[in-house]
Amino acid sequence: MNKKIRIHLADDHQVLIDGMRFLLHTIPTFEVVGFSLNGSFLFDEVKANKTDILIIDISMPEKDGIEVLKEFKLKGFPCKVIVLSSYDDLKLIKEVMKLGSNGYLTKKCAGENIVEAIYAVANGEDYFCKSVREKIFNTVTKDNPKLSKIQSVENSILTGRELEIITLISLEFSGKEISEQLFISTNTVETHRKNIMKKLDLKNTISLVKYAIKNNIIKS
Repeated sequence: MNKKIRIHLADDHQVLIDGMRFLLHTIPTFEVVGFSLNGSFLFDEVKANKTDILIIDISMPEKDGIEVLKEFKLKGFPCKVIVLSSYDDLKLIKEVMKLGSNGYLTKKCAGENIVEAIYAVANGEDYFCKSVREKIFNTVTKDNPKLSKIQSVENSILTGRELEIITLISLEFSGKEISEQLFISTNTVETHRKNIMKKLDLKNTISLVKYAIKNNIIKS
């Protein structure tokens, strides 16, 4: 990657901002171009400094992270967004996914995951730290870990078979399990998976799960 990834930090704790800036300045391909202690003027700020990735806390004064995401969604995202939060509540995670966040990290795991998350999001992927991924998968699978019937939903982009495939992939079925469930070969499953990822322009499984939740294909 030739050009630097331009990063803006938003958190109401100056000590966290300072610590994050110190960490990110050690990475030659990162450039911290600004920081904010509240969310009031974030849209204009990240647009003005040509931010690539905004790292934002959910809990901030004047305008919190959720309100900022709503503003971004309404006006058009000026940059990609990684949410940094003290909470791993699934309802909150699902809300920021639906509002268009590209990543979600708990503050507990941020130190060891933030660099990987920035690179992933800059590369067009969605990134959720391990504890958040586990919570998403555990919740969507807890009531029916081995589905016998796929929920009927409509989707203008995906075919009926693709909806079945995306549902089962999101529920962590293996290729073999999907082939047995749908009475098709594992090669056919893999072909469908590749077609779905290409059609939806998705890079990884968590992006696929995010799409499935946003479009009510699976419920959490």
